[in-house]
Amino acid sequence: MRVCLASTSPARLMLLRQAGIEPLIVAPEVDEDAVAAAAEAELGVLSPSALVLLLARAKAADVVRRMQDEQPDFDGIVIGGDSMFALDGEVYGKPYTPEAARERWERMRGATGILHSGHSVHRLRPGAEAVETSGVAEASVTFASDVTDAELDAYIATGEPLHVAGAFTVDSLGGAFITRVDGDPSTVVGMSLSTLRTLVGELGVTWTQLWTSAPAQ
Repeated sequence: MRVCLASTSPARLMLLRQAGIEPLIVAPEVDEDAVAAAAEAELGVLSPSALVLLLARAKAADVVRRMQDEQPDFDGIVIGGDSMFALDGEVYGKPYTPEAARERWERMRGATGILHSGHSVHRLRPGAEAVETSGVAEASVTFASDVTDAELDAYIATGEPLHVAGAFTVDSLGGAFITRVDGDPSTVVGMSLSTLRTLVGELGVTWTQLWTSAPAQ
């Protein structure tokens, strides 16, 4: 069973590879800000869960349309995802600048927030309409209260927190500053593998059918 990942996220690719899946990578061509703005103009302010689901579905749908045009013989699964971090009711995406990352970490130090991860999964078959299912996973993340200013300076200087939702990672350099994760830990990395397994099953596909190779021991 072929798998297409509608994302260029290194973390999502790593998760799938660690789970024994080697996907085709197709970058979605979606203006996320425009999609969110259009939805909020119609519906009002969206919750973090609604927003990540909206964007995950938009990205997956874009790739599905292109796959159907460019690879009509594709028989498999297309996976789209989006993640956002919420702290005290405020939603954070990627900070992009050291200043923004520092401001966020000043708030996160010693606090607990929620990582929201949206998933959209499509079953594609040649000559048939795509079938979609979707869902959101959430995990709470608690940050160490004793992270020093020097540690934050060093972490931000690596550039790692600038391009990830919430300005932190749990599976790389930022992991040492996190004291607790409640929920599927892969959610915090970028996608919930347990949620994906459920969604794939809803489409009549077993998770083990997606394995390209046996997961590494």
